[in-house]
Amino acid sequence: MLNALVAMALSLMLLLTAPGADASSSAGQQFLCEGDPLEALAFKGAVDAADIPNSNANSVPGAFVVLRWRNVSLQLPRTNNAGVPSYSDGRWWWQARDPDHPEFAQLRGTVERYSCERQD
Repeated sequence: MLNALVAMALSLMLLLTAPGADASSSAGQQFLCEGDPLEALAFKGAVDAADIPNSNANSVPGAFVVLRWRNVSLQLPRTNNAGVPSYSDGRWWWQARDPDHPEFAQLRGTVERYSCERQD
């Protein structure tokens, strides 16, 4: 029993002190996507070189976004595409070219796009 408690405490400490755990660039942003609430949390992440090209919006490769939607939590790494930062794991896509209507899609087979709008 004591070993299990120690293991849980150590796991929690590792989670809270992991690189990038406190590197949130902003509070979570709230959206409504296809009628369901979505929370987007952007993290700067751990990056070795701050002078990497394409560091738009104070976001460089190594950054990531966490999306919480429909009982799913997605952690999407920042792509190295030029322009407005975008995030994808090869299946899910997120980009806030228009911050009030971000692009959110699932890229399996046919592309399934989800309509999103910012909530105040």
